[in-house]
Amino acid sequence: MIGAITAGTFSAPAPPVVVTGGTLYISGGYNYRVFTANGTLSVSGGSITADVLRIAGGGGGNDGGGGAGGLAYSASQSLTGSKTIVIGGGGAGSSSVDGGSGIDTTFTGLANAIGGGGGRLYNTSAGIAGGSGGGAPRMASGNQTGGTATSGQGFAGGNFVSGGTNGAGGGGGAGGVGQTNNSGSTGGLGDYTYSTWASATSTGTSGYYAGGGGAYANPTQGLGSNGGGNGSTNSLPATSGATNTGSGGGGAAGGGSSTGNGGSGIVIVRWAV
Repeated sequence: MIGAITAGTFSAPAPPVVVTGGTLYISGGYNYRVFTANGTLSVSGGSITADVLRIAGGGGGNDGGGGAGGLAYSASQSLTGSKTIVIGGGGAGSSSVDGGSGIDTTFTGLANAIGGGGGRLYNTSAGIAGGSGGGAPRMASGNQTGGTATSGQGFAGGNFVSGGTNGAGGGGGAGGVGQTNNSGSTGGLGDYTYSTWASATSTGTSGYYAGGGGAYANPTQGLGSNGGGNGSTNSLPATSGATNTGSGGGGAAGGGSSTGNGGSGIVIVRWAV
């Protein structure tokens, strides 16, 4: 006689965690969700432990170069439910008023990435503060300081030094200060820390994010750094910061032909596959 078979007790498998929103990339053992426009990250069926990179919009140029948008990073965040993401736009360059500061990038529950400071108008005040500071303006006499940066998110804009070359300060970047008018008004370096993220998602500028905008320095065109816009000269136009890098726009330093706009920001969420 065959004995009775006792039914075992089985647990149904847990439903998979589902993550939606943005554009998905998978590389090097990680999932990446990239947001280049406003959107929602939705996590259902559980939670993920993720690293979150936020970059704000860069500042637009005027006399000084535009400062890069602030770069904010939060590691090992437990994410569940819906998170609203707002991507900061770049500030507008101007030849008649201060360059516009970039707009903050926001992610529900995390600190904002602060918009980059715009380039300041000729012969006025110190550079405009921001995630990274905007470049100092050219002054009729005396010196002037670049805009200050948000702690942990970027660097100050470049200064103006009386008696130097005809120019203004370069915008600060997430990886370094903007240069003074005596140094060609180059924008501050971008941040290369997240180069593997940039490679995995085809974003950034050769591995960098948030470079500062350059400013004209007679007779040399002050170059932007790592996605930052170049300053203009009498014959060469300024350029804008690279889109979705948070880079600053190029300035004109009173003698250039045009100004550049700041680049828009970005959010990238990364977690292990």
